[in-house]
Amino acid sequence: CLLLLFNGCLASRQHIFGQNKEWQLNQLEAREPDNHIQSEAGVTESWNPSDPQFQLAGVAVVRRTIEPNGLHLPSYVNAPQLIYIVRGRGVLGAVFPGCAETFEDSQPQQFQQQQQQQQFRPSRQEGGQGQQQFQGEDQQDRHQKIRHIREGDIIALPAGVAYWSYNNGEQPLVAVSLLDLNNDQNQLDQVPRRFYLAGNPQDEFNPQQQGRQQQQQQQGQQGNGNNIFSGFDTQLLAQALNVNPETARNLQGQDDNRNEIVRVQGQLDFVSPFSRSAGGRGDQERQQEEQQSQREREEKQREQEQQGGGGQDNGVEETFCSARLSQNIGDPSRADFYNPQGGRISVVNRNHLPILRYLRLSAEKGVLYNNAIYTPHWHTNANALVYAIRGNARVQVVNENGDPILDDEVREGQLFLIPQNHAVITQASNEGFEYISFRTDENGFTNTLAGRTSVLRALPDEVLQNAFRISRQEARNLKYNRQESRLLSATSPPRGRLMSILGY
Repeated sequence: CLLLLFNGCLASRQHIFGQNKEWQLNQLEAREPDNHIQSEAGVTESWNPSDPQFQLAGVAVVRRTIEPNGLHLPSYVNAPQLIYIVRGRGVLGAVFPGCAETFEDSQPQQFQQQQQQQQFRPSRQEGGQGQQQFQGEDQQDRHQKIRHIREGDIIALPAGVAYWSYNNGEQPLVAVSLLDLNNDQNQLDQVPRRFYLAGNPQDEFNPQQQGRQQQQQQQGQQGNGNNIFSGFDTQLLAQALNVNPETARNLQGQDDNRNEIVRVQGQLDFVSPFSRSAGGRGDQERQQEEQQSQREREEKQREQEQQGGGGQDNGVEETFCSARLSQNIGDPSRADFYNPQGGRISVVNRNHLPILRYLRLSAEKGVLYNNAIYTPHWHTNANALVYAIRGNARVQVVNENGDPILDDEVREGQLFLIPQNHAVITQASNEGFEYISFRTDENGFTNTLAGRTSVLRALPDEVLQNAFRISRQEARNLKYNRQESRLLSATSPPRGRLMSILGY
């Protein structure tokens, strides 16, 4: 059943924009978040999904900052999403329907003693023995798998999967999330929707919804929370969960003003192989162990593919319950492209993280050194949403008419779109530039315009001569002056001649 559910999540891009509206966006803009929601223990910021450039790509983007000891309440969304951890560390729990609770804790010593004492106490209530047995079982915590997350992790979540996250570190946990609204997993409209299981949160894409809540209260409508329990009748909900009405009202988030990120009282305690109670190891040692285990998993997967697996899906190797949801692409040793004078690039696609085959998404993490250039290129089969993590860079995007529809200095915290097949060039500032790029295809292809693997280098000399009206020697220089692949140093050769030829 789970296997059918997982295979049934195969998603494909809905080309609704080609059917329902023409491409009329003649100007792009690097943007900072439009909406800002302050919670008890963090901040949620979002970019306006009605912006034409985001509507074109069919995506929505959120940046969430969770303070230490902050808990982002359980929720799910109507589209598959990729989450990149920009800074900090924490834990994430994803709940898959029907999967076993594989993390469980044996009863502590004090609970065992209390249970033994209770066994000798006669119960005056009818059915008291069964009640004592239930209380004993309730003392043992069981839950689904907990995943530790840290800076550089990319996390993939299917639509409708409930998840929560907690900051157990000493600095803010910052994450940027992309929702792919154009995916077949979203059977609703192109409006991003987040369904909370707890609290009284505001709509992160429409904070003005708070006025609607106040209007409901004035009209006396059922519930004043904003989670999925708040709309149910309190008594009916209490019967369904077999709890008292007061507990049901708490589930409905009534009179809860903490918003979607709440501060944990004390410290959140759960069953985990890396918890302090399970070994007493410090943060540094625990992080090193996580990194080592991650490298071992990646090496094992590469070996299996080299031995003939080829990364092909046989339909039984992963289900929802055992699927690997994350991979770290921030580790420098994980780089797929590296130039000591240019920087490094790490890619995660369906070959690295199999669940991306079903979500039809991928990502690229890049670090450009001082004044380095990301070679001019275009994305063959995907739109790209680029978020600036650190530093600054000059970015130019050119359309099919040769017009620069984006020519801007992109700063830390800004987001911009690279539409499919549109040419782009990026040069880092003196401070360098670090970014994460979300792609709307599970295996995004890139065609370069300069460097060892460029389109120009693959063309015959005489084609270049006649196309650009240059001499044979100039054609040879154009093809072979750059020996790098994607990351170009800013020293030599001068880029003025190349950029003038390409029309920049």
